[in-house]
Amino acid sequence: MAHPESPVLPQAAGPLADALAQLHKAAATLEISDGLHQLLASPRRELAVSIPLRRDDGTLALYSGFRVQHNFTRGPAKGGLRYAPSVDLDEVRALAMWMTWKCALVDVPYGGAKGGVAIDPREHSKSELERVTRRYTTEILPIIGPEVDIPAPDVGTDEQTMAWIMDTYSVARGYTVTGVVTGKPLSLGGSQGRAQATSRGVAHIALMAMASRGIDPNHATAAVQGFGKVGHGAARFLAEAGVRVRAVSDVDGAVYAHDGLDIARLAEHVDRTGSVAGFDSAEAIDPGSVLTLDVDVVVPAAVEGVLTEDNASKVQARIVVEGANGPTTEAADAILKDRDILVVPDILANAGGVVVSYFEWVQANQAYQWTEREVNDRLEERMAKAWHDVVAHSGAHGMTYRESATVLAVERVVEAHRLRGLYP
Repeated sequence: MAHPESPVLPQAAGPLADALAQLHKAAATLEISDGLHQLLASPRRELAVSIPLRRDDGTLALYSGFRVQHNFTRGPAKGGLRYAPSVDLDEVRALAMWMTWKCALVDVPYGGAKGGVAIDPREHSKSELERVTRRYTTEILPIIGPEVDIPAPDVGTDEQTMAWIMDTYSVARGYTVTGVVTGKPLSLGGSQGRAQATSRGVAHIALMAMASRGIDPNHATAAVQGFGKVGHGAARFLAEAGVRVRAVSDVDGAVYAHDGLDIARLAEHVDRTGSVAGFDSAEAIDPGSVLTLDVDVVVPAAVEGVLTEDNASKVQARIVVEGANGPTTEAADAILKDRDILVVPDILANAGGVVVSYFEWVQANQAYQWTEREVNDRLEERMAKAWHDVVAHSGAHGMTYRESATVLAVERVVEAHRLRGLYP
């Protein structure tokens, strides 16, 4: 069958271009038709909204919000909501596509979605963020729901944000709908283990990747870019496994300790000051150097597009575990492959969050709560199964882990589409 020589949307740039390029390779490998390729490359539904905010001082501000639903073939759309100044429609499109593949790879019955508001939450009060969240929810309310599209926390949002969304949606419906979001507070139907699920999954995958390269965690070193919801927990779990986490960075700075940071004390410092900068038990370093330090494992757990053509040749780690979505550009991927650096892709490495979001959704549907041990055991089982699937496929077909993960995920979506057919 004929295949296009470039991604279906060649004008795309940034994360969307990388996402489309990954799909293009998988489509060629699977020999899917041009029409189906184009269908998979295009969101099923997307909504852009304006969000007016009356600020605490009485002035009016206006923000842009988005919700993109990439695919529904395997089930309701699922994906986070991020608040960041850089949010735009193409970024959300890319993240929604990656969510489709992530859900398929770990075999949860969801399609992919993503949402975002172009706002800096650090510059707004809690009451302002509540008003933004409730207005955004009201604007997207017609296209979300527990059987349609289920938001979750992402960069700049948290369980409180999810509580506001759930309440706004429930008030509009006239009854409480706990399953409309995941990542909620426990007292509102959240799941045990959800808050640390992505981090725990990253650590599970990192430890399996180390074992595959013959690296003993008790003699291993790591660096983590980002110390938010994902990076903080990943650093803690790796340290608990015996890994010396030498460096951590956030948007305000980076710290380094050759013999390993005291992650618990660093977390206390961040709770007090809001940043890793100024931690007195470590040396301040250039945040840009964290990805290229002399360590065994690097975990980019902040934002997309941080490993690029410019710095990939300087990476000294033997393993890169993608805690963030899309942290490695296509050009960087090629460089790391040529240098025999193992890259564990985001749709595998950071899938723990959506796995436990699925568990939370199941518990909401059952009006029943599992224990934290049950959640963590089932999470580890799902992550290990996905890891072994990718490793086996990579070995059998001579592909990188990203290529194998994407092919496996796309193949599962294609098979579901084939079985459902096209209506009308």
